[in-house]
Amino acid sequence: MSKQVIVVGSGNAALCAGIAALEAGAQVLMLEKADEALAGGNTKYTAGAMRFAYDGADDLLPLLKDPDDPRLEITDFGGYTTTRFAEDLLGFNGGRPLSPEQERLISGSLPALQWLGGHGVKFEPIYSRQSFEKDGRHVFWGGLTLAAENEGVGLFEMELAAFERLGGAIRYSSAVTGLLSQEGRVIGVQAGDEDIPADAVILACGGFEASEARRKEWMGGHWDKAKVRGTPMNTGDGLAMASGIGAQRYGLMDGCHATPMDLHMADYGGLDLPASERKNYRKICYFLGVMLNANGDRFVDEGENFRNYTYAQFGKAVLDQPGHFAWQIFDAKVDDLLYAEYSFHDAHFVQADTLAELCQKLEGVDADAARATLDAFNKAVNDDTPFDPTSLDGKNTPDLPLPKSNWAQKLDTAPFKAYPVTGGITFTYGGLKVSENGEVLRNDDTPIKGLYAAGEMVGGVFFEGYPGGSGLTSGAVFGQNAGRNAAQ
Repeated sequence: MSKQVIVVGSGNAALCAGIAALEAGAQVLMLEKADEALAGGNTKYTAGAMRFAYDGADDLLPLLKDPDDPRLEITDFGGYTTTRFAEDLLGFNGGRPLSPEQERLISGSLPALQWLGGHGVKFEPIYSRQSFEKDGRHVFWGGLTLAAENEGVGLFEMELAAFERLGGAIRYSSAVTGLLSQEGRVIGVQAGDEDIPADAVILACGGFEASEARRKEWMGGHWDKAKVRGTPMNTGDGLAMASGIGAQRYGLMDGCHATPMDLHMADYGGLDLPASERKNYRKICYFLGVMLNANGDRFVDEGENFRNYTYAQFGKAVLDQPGHFAWQIFDAKVDDLLYAEYSFHDAHFVQADTLAELCQKLEGVDADAARATLDAFNKAVNDDTPFDPTSLDGKNTPDLPLPKSNWAQKLDTAPFKAYPVTGGITFTYGGLKVSENGEVLRNDDTPIKGLYAAGEMVGGVFFEGYPGGSGLTSGAVFGQNAGRNAAQ
């Protein structure tokens, strides 16, 4: 007789769990808190990029929607080895060794993408945001090469189609409010007034980033002031329900994926926009200019590394500044390199023909201090090194107390533009501890039979930072694992 599996949530991790459980012969009911329009969790808000280990173009071509794209012949994808993936994760671990969860993410990343490809999920090279043209070729620079067709919305739609093709059922506007247990085993869920039995329950209903109260309680700092980039539905319900029956909280509870965002964006903004525009509230080209806080000071090394490896930390850094905001400043030399988010119709910015005039327009900033900072920056730029956005070019400001390590160009070409930003939160890192087969563990590391977790619910995957594109891959890896094992 088929196992009855309930999946809580409907984002990438939930859908991967549902697909895998159906593959393994289970009957699957997916319960989604949101209505149909808001279903899909954070997945719909993403750009759909997925980071995974690969040896070269031969690993990528079978995943592509259009393997005959003529650009492929003049594209250098390079490779992204498991060793490099590990090094990138270690760079954000604050001295911690790789966690078991990170090791599973790395080893399972390419197989998870190939598995999705087998279910009709197709991908496209991220030419516009992850490559630069150099010597007539498209050069990918950060190890992140592919995104789902039609970005996060496309990923959700393709995975949902696969789930429904296999016979999965989904109920919208069905918030799970409790877990049913008997003799230490989870035997179903409560959804409002209804008790729904199941042989296994998979929690894939996100973190707690959309709850200001839980951010304040569980994260501290200034996180209650953050803009919420994604769904309003991820309020920590799954984490609270599991903790209530003895599940072990695990990972860095005050850690999260963050990014600089337009200061004036609305919380949960963008889902009404076309997929191609949804990411435009992000402001992640700071590496091409400088960022100033209310005191007129720089506060990060904008060129520390490729932006894939810095935007999560810099979102937090902006939030920690006086007033929880900063200004990103550019000159006209980089206009053609700024991503579409800077020319988006709803982008807020000020413009001037001189730096002095620009500084006067930076609302909330000490204009004199800002001008002094920019003058000192210009004087410190290393003019002997050529600018190259495709590499860590070493074009720096060596004499400044806080240097810019790469891509430092003088701000000397009018018109000058400045964009106000704050810190936006996407998902939280703290979650539950799971076993190798995805079962949720108690504080003594024994499993809670019948209860599994995936996606943002799994702690220990990320700590003090985040290599871009790893979150969706983590959802696929841990979702597939939880679904397969819950059905067995």
